[in-house]
Amino acid sequence: MNAQTKEELLADIDKLISYGKEESTINPDLLAYLSIDDLISIKKKLLEKVNILSEEDKEWLEQFKKYE
Repeated sequence: MNAQTKEELLADIDKLISYGKEESTINPDLLAYLSIDDLISIKKKLLEKVNILSEEDKEWLEQFKKYE
């Protein structure tokens, strides 16, 4: 399994949150206080939103999926 570091998860979450906006809607510094498990859960929930996005958005989000 290719586990991500906390920094990688924070970067991915920041990109997912700020997609289509000028800046992030949440301060990424606040996310740094969360555990790895919390960050993985947040990222997973953000990726689940792919199902309600346009095809263009889905293609952009595919870059964050990890296949085992």
